[in-house]
Amino acid sequence: MSLSALHDSLRNCQECRLASGRTQVVFGTGNPNASIMFVGEAPGFHEDKQGIPFVGAAGKLLTELLESAGLSRSQIYIANVIKCRPPNNRNPEPDEVDACQPFLLQQIQLIKPHLVCSLGNFATQTLLGRKVGITKVHGRQVQLTDFLLFPLYHPAAALHQGNLLSALRDDFQKLKQLLDTMAKTQQEGADSPVVRKPVQMDLF
Repeated sequence: MSLSALHDSLRNCQECRLASGRTQVVFGTGNPNASIMFVGEAPGFHEDKQGIPFVGAAGKLLTELLESAGLSRSQIYIANVIKCRPPNNRNPEPDEVDACQPFLLQQIQLIKPHLVCSLGNFATQTLLGRKVGITKVHGRQVQLTDFLLFPLYHPAAALHQGNLLSALRDDFQKLKQLLDTMAKTQQEGADSPVVRKPVQMDLF
């Protein structure tokens, strides 16, 4: 299945209760061949209306942070764990995450990113497959089977809790350093993408 075919198959998804309240499924956006993927939590009001993830205030902040790390939206792919907006932007329920998780994993399998940046608790825990607080793991990297995971605070959390914004900006500078290291290693003739190797891996 291609990424576009997966998208088409989910346009009328009825796998969980969120289908009844959405305007549309918010599948994902960006470069389908991206080596870097960002995964957030769920669509908000603006995302539900436009069908594109991270287009509200948190999206504007994310765009700014990407630029600080030398990235643009056209270079990356952005998706959420949950594809439909929860009522009043509440946290996703466990059964809703369970219903949507296979679609996120399919997206990752089809895009084949070398690096996945998880934004917030839900994305980080979903990709790690276990409960762990973002305050413990943000800005650290761990090698998973198919990609390197780099957890970050969610931009929306940083907007609502100003004390997190500085840490989020610092973590994007760490991300820039990681990307610079990856690019340098590849330029030096690495025979496979550096991010598929243990790169200064922090375990937790």
